[in-house]
Amino acid sequence: MAHPEPSKSGSLVTMMKKFGVTLVLLLAVAGYLSGQTAQEIVLQLDPAQTAADFGLEDVLHSVRGSFALKRGAIRFDPTTGVAGGEVVFDATTGNSGNGSRDHKMHKDVLESQRYPEIVFRPDHAEGKMAATGPCVFQVHGKFGIHGAEHDVTIPVEVDFHDNQWTAKATFKVPYVKWGMKNPSLLFLRVGDAVSIAFRGSGSLTNSSERAERR
Repeated sequence: MAHPEPSKSGSLVTMMKKFGVTLVLLLAVAGYLSGQTAQEIVLQLDPAQTAADFGLEDVLHSVRGSFALKRGAIRFDPTTGVAGGEVVFDATTGNSGNGSRDHKMHKDVLESQRYPEIVFRPDHAEGKMAATGPCVFQVHGKFGIHGAEHDVTIPVEVDFHDNQWTAKATFKVPYVKWGMKNPSLLFLRVGDAVSIAFRGSGSLTNSSERAERR
């Protein structure tokens, strides 16, 4: 007796099931490999090579100074763009080279004895990371100064080389809008925003290397 040939619909169902199983396996393998290769990197800041320079313009001349780094380390996942960590500057170290002007800045504007830290805490970065050489990220996070935090997005240029990195960024801080006093006097008129130029460098590690060191 001749056996009936399997229907075309039955063959199609069998084929689709096999395809579905294969697709699931491929996705699982891809997810596993992605988890194995994607690593969070850590940028440790070197205080000796990191500073925040500030500039303030008035009608007669420009005021220039800097703040020293207190501590800093940034975590970044190149796959998701998720960032963390913090960069902390010592507000009490602000120095423009003029004693009376700096005293007024610390006492009346920054109130640095009451608010001794200026902090940036990143939470996300957009940009393509290069294995070596320069790349640009749009870094979003919270900028804390004078007892309050503010949402900011800062363009940062980073240059990677082996296990080292350097970075620079320039942005404006609208200090009057953020609740600080304008130090203008009768014959000194300055703007309501101060320019900040960040420059820094340090070492670069990934999450697995940090775990091995512990």
